[in-house]
Amino acid sequence: MLDALSLLQQRHSAPSRQLGEPAPDESTLRTLLEAAIRVPDHGKLVPFRLIALRGGAKRTFGAWLAERAITRNPDLPESKREKERLRYTFAPLVMVVVARIDHDSGIPEIEQKLCAGNVAYNILMGAYAMGFGAQWLTGWAAYDQEVAHLLHLAKNESVIGFVHIGTPQGDIPDRDRPALDDLLSEWQR
Repeated sequence: MLDALSLLQQRHSAPSRQLGEPAPDESTLRTLLEAAIRVPDHGKLVPFRLIALRGGAKRTFGAWLAERAITRNPDLPESKREKERLRYTFAPLVMVVVARIDHDSGIPEIEQKLCAGNVAYNILMGAYAMGFGAQWLTGWAAYDQEVAHLLHLAKNESVIGFVHIGTPQGDIPDRDRPALDDLLSEWQR
């Protein structure tokens, strides 16, 4: 296992198309998710929940999404139709991270969504630390009301991301990273 700083310095997403079996077993997944939900949570609202997609259910969900993509855009080129058809066939596990917004709490919605986003990021970090690969994807499906209905989301819930998890099926090169000096400034009055 990597130490925390090395983990941050080395973590990178593994494209979902390059993820295969095995996924974390039940015990490992439970350990990963128990760690992932340890996030900053203003007001202790727990403004998130998780949905696991795997096996036949994952493939059924993916097939339905492909049909929905074509319904949304009948002019979708064949190459994009194929991409939609295959999207959920690679990684053996997809965790849907859902934000649950408590509009009566007084805690700003953005803070609640960031809390849920931290869960998704912790899943990425934890999967990498455990030797798995993961990719956090959103795309049109994260914002589609029919998809929300299919996932049985309540009116106060929305998809933060679909985190695809599996074992990298080859070397995953890192991408270029921004230079800190281009991003850091010092505030002065």
